[in-house]
Amino acid sequence: MTTTEATGPAAQDPAADADGFHVFDTTLRDGAQREGINLTVADKLAIARHLDDFGVGFIEGGWPGANPRDTEFFARARAEIDFKHAKLVAFGATRRAGGSAAQDPQVRALLESGAPVITLVAKSHDRHVELALRTTLDENLEMVRDTVSHLVAQGRRVFVDCEHFFDGYRANAEYAKSVVRAAHEAGADVVILCDTNGGMLPAQVTAVVATVLADTGARLGIHAQDDTGCAVANTLAAVDAGATHVQCTANGYGERVGNANLFPVVAALEIKYGRRVLPEGALAEMTRISHAIAEVVNLTPSTHQPYVGVSAFAHKAGLHASAIKVDPDLYQHIDPERVGNTMRMLVSDMAGRASIELKGKELGVDLGGDRALISRVVERVKERELQGYTYEAADASFELLLRAEVEGRARKYFRTESWRAIVEDRPDGTHANEATVKLWAKGERIVATAEGNGPVNALDRALRVALERFYPQLAKFELVDYKVRILEGKHGTESTTRVLIATTDGTREWSTVGVAPNVIAASWQALEDAFTYGLLHVGVEPAE
Repeated sequence: MTTTEATGPAAQDPAADADGFHVFDTTLRDGAQREGINLTVADKLAIARHLDDFGVGFIEGGWPGANPRDTEFFARARAEIDFKHAKLVAFGATRRAGGSAAQDPQVRALLESGAPVITLVAKSHDRHVELALRTTLDENLEMVRDTVSHLVAQGRRVFVDCEHFFDGYRANAEYAKSVVRAAHEAGADVVILCDTNGGMLPAQVTAVVATVLADTGARLGIHAQDDTGCAVANTLAAVDAGATHVQCTANGYGERVGNANLFPVVAALEIKYGRRVLPEGALAEMTRISHAIAEVVNLTPSTHQPYVGVSAFAHKAGLHASAIKVDPDLYQHIDPERVGNTMRMLVSDMAGRASIELKGKELGVDLGGDRALISRVVERVKERELQGYTYEAADASFELLLRAEVEGRARKYFRTESWRAIVEDRPDGTHANEATVKLWAKGERIVATAEGNGPVNALDRALRVALERFYPQLAKFELVDYKVRILEGKHGTESTTRVLIATTDGTREWSTVGVAPNVIAASWQALEDAFTYGLLHVGVEPAE
C-alpha cells in the first residue's frame, strides 16, 4: 500500500453494515443520454449483467411506461437476470399536479415494473416548479409527499432525486431544504442532491451537503454532472460532508459532457478512503468491466481514463523509468493490478537504458543487464524514431527490433525478392487493385498474385496466398486497424509516410509500424512485421 491510500476523512469499513453505503449506477438511463449512444434492450441487459458482476448495489434500468424499450427491459430483466449483488431500480417522476399518486398512470407503471426500488425525480428549484411544472410551491411539496408515501405503502423502497438542487439552493435555500424534508418525512430512504447542470465546485458541494444534512436529518446522496470537469471530485466532496449514496455512470457516460465516472469514484472509495463498497475481489475486475461496457455501447475505451485506461500506468520519460526500476511506487499512486490494469513502459526517443530494460522484461526478452547491448538498443530506437518510426504505439515492431539486437540477427520466416501493387482506374468508373509478391520461404521461391479492395488489402492477400501453404497459422491472422500519417517533410509530396497496423489471431492483438516515402511501401513493412511477430508468438520456428 502506498502512502496515498486510505487517508480520506471517511476511512472506515462499512462492510459490517450491509446498507452502510450505496453505489448506485445510472448508466442505463443517464448514460444512454450521451450523444452517440443508442442502447437496445439486449444492450441494456448485457450492461446490467456486467454491473452486477462488478458488484454495484443498485442499477437504475430506465423509466418504465415512458417508452416501450424500457418497459420491455424491466420485463426481461426480471425473467432473464438473476442479480447476485445489485437491486434493480425503476426511475420515474412524482405524480402530476392536482392529481393523486394512487390514480397516476406513470406511478402505476413504476409499480408494474416489478422493481423493488424506485427513484423519483422531484423539483427542488422554485423557478422550475413554477415555470416547468406550472404549479405552486406547496403543491410540489404535496406531490412529493403523496408519491413517496404511496409507493412506500405498496412495499417499495424509495429514493428521491432532487433535480437542480444546488442551483435551487442558491436561489432559495429554505425551499430546496423543504423538498428534502418532505421526501424524508414521507418515507424516502435516501434523498439525492443533484447537480443537474454540473456547475458546482468541490468546496461548494461540501458546504451545501453539510448544511442540508444538519438541517434536515435526511440520509443524503449525490448525483453530479461533469460540466465543470469536477463530477468525481464533487461526488467525493459530498462523501466528505456526510453523503452515503453516490450516483455514477460507467466510464462517465451521460448527457452533454457526462456524469460522475463510476470507476474512479469506486476506486477512490475503496483504495483511498478504505470503504468496502464492492464484494471481495471485485475491484480487480474494474478494468475488464469498463472495457466490456465500452464495447457494448460501441465506443472505443478511453486510453487515458484514470485507473482503467491503457495509458493509466504507462511510463515514457527516461527519468521515470529509472525510478520505477528501483521501486514502481515512486511514479505510481497504486499497484495497477489492484484495479485489473498493468504497468506499461513506452519506448520512444525519450527512452533511456532503464526504459529499455523494463520494456524488455515486460516483453519477456532477457537483456541480462548487458549495458552495451541496452545502449545499442537505445541508440537504434532514437535513430529509427528520427526517421519517423514510433514504437510506443507499435510494441510488436519494437520486440522484433529488440530480439534482433539480442540474437544478432532478425527473425525471418520469409525473404522478400520483390513486390508490386497495381491500381487500375477503368473508364466505367470502377477500380481494380492487384498485387504480386515474389518471396523465398523454406528454400522455395514463390510467386503469388491476388486482388483486393485496395492496394494494401491486395498485398495482404497475396502474402497469404504465398505463405499459407508453409504457415497455415496465417489463416487466423486478421488486420483489424490501419492508420496512416503523413510526417512533415521538406518537399511536400515527398514527405515521409508512417503506417500503423493492428492485427489479431482471435486471442491477442498486436501493432506494427512501417515508414517509407510512400504509403504502400510503409504498409508492406508493417505487414511483414505483423506476420513475423504473429508467427513468432504461436511458436513457429524461423525458416530463414
